[in-house]
Amino acid sequence: MKKKLAKVTAIALSAAMGLSLTACGGSQGKADSKTGTTAQTESKAGSDSASTEPVELRMSWWGGDERHTATEEAIKKFMEKYPNIKVTAEYGAWTGWEEKQSLGILSGECADVIQIGSNWVKDYSKGGETYLDLNQYTDVLDLTQFPEDKLKSNEINGKLMAVPISLTGRLFYWNKTTFDEIGVAVPTDEASLLAAGAAFKAHDNDHYPLALGEYDRAIFLVYYLEAKYGKEWIVDGKLNYTEAELKEGMDFIKKLEDEHVIPTIATINGDMADSLDKNAKWIDGKYAGLMEWDSGVSKVKAALEGSVNKPGQEFVIGEFLKFGDFNGGSTKISMDFAVKASTKHPKEAAMLLNFLLNEPEGVETLSTTRGVPCSAAALKILEEKGIGDAMTKEANTKVLDYCKFLQDPQFDNSELKANPDGLYYKVFGKLSAKDITPEEAAKTLYEGVVTVLEEN
Repeated sequence: MKKKLAKVTAIALSAAMGLSLTACGGSQGKADSKTGTTAQTESKAGSDSASTEPVELRMSWWGGDERHTATEEAIKKFMEKYPNIKVTAEYGAWTGWEEKQSLGILSGECADVIQIGSNWVKDYSKGGETYLDLNQYTDVLDLTQFPEDKLKSNEINGKLMAVPISLTGRLFYWNKTTFDEIGVAVPTDEASLLAAGAAFKAHDNDHYPLALGEYDRAIFLVYYLEAKYGKEWIVDGKLNYTEAELKEGMDFIKKLEDEHVIPTIATINGDMADSLDKNAKWIDGKYAGLMEWDSGVSKVKAALEGSVNKPGQEFVIGEFLKFGDFNGGSTKISMDFAVKASTKHPKEAAMLLNFLLNEPEGVETLSTTRGVPCSAAALKILEEKGIGDAMTKEANTKVLDYCKFLQDPQFDNSELKANPDGLYYKVFGKLSAKDITPEEAAKTLYEGVVTVLEEN
């Protein structure tokens, strides 16, 4: 673990420290029976014991414009309810966010309230030192609204490091307009996916049915292998696939490039976009498919429908691609809220969490901008009010109904996921550039994942 923290710190120190920060989506929401609550239970945490002295808090998160706007509005409503508390917002896009935040978390210089990835609980907690033990603030933060197993997964040495916001998984989004123009069906399995590649190439060499970045390819690889073999990627802290099985996945990734199903990494990097949803080729229909989080459906759809060059395109949520006898795909805690241990105002920070996750004003304002909530109280509010993005709910339901595997938090370990120095980026970048063979890529990925899991 010491080696891990040293490496994380080194990555963070090497990241650009001048981040421009702007100031001002297992259980489907029902709590475990052990908590004594259900989706019909309203949050009971009280906050009338809060101090009336002036309090200043910082809150940080990543996301898209919709999430930024909604969160700023929720913070505004929180401050109206508690005039003595001032909350400063700090936010940005995902690209490079973890690398730029990690040093602040480890040093205690981060915001008081932090949106974190599920793997950050273990990666940056330093054995339970960096985040506040939220179990100590149940007088103002109603934890009974959350599934007990998800809370347990966020404990380090008996301390609750974070509260889960939502459950998520990846699925396929398509630009039906482009498929219709080219005259080929939206893919549902391997054969139709390869057929689409051939049709797109014949239409225009600059058009592709699917676009996958390096991290996307890591998720797609696991999805493909789960569909083939029907087993978890990581079991009891150990990689559950062999080098030979990983080579099958690498062969398939290479085949998708060779058959014009996906563009090369060099092509995507040459597009000069921060993310695929902001890529002009997705917006204008040249990349006709993405594999994205259910919580990201609204931003992906909005980007496509906002095209100036090609208005009126039809966005659809696709079926899960069939590659074998099993349902590939995993779910995970999409993100959490944590409070830094060194905050000067722990109770007020916990109050802010409860407002955002359990209380009507906060829940209604955030809606499904971070996915479909884990909180039973929040689910009840959204259902009764009939609010929340319908497509986000549809995508989340599809994911939870189809995906039977759970993504281990270490899949997102920074040594694997960090861009551009993480193992996923190195392996899939080199494979795409033909600097390594699928066999070498499989060996490198296997050894790298095993090493990370052994260190953690």
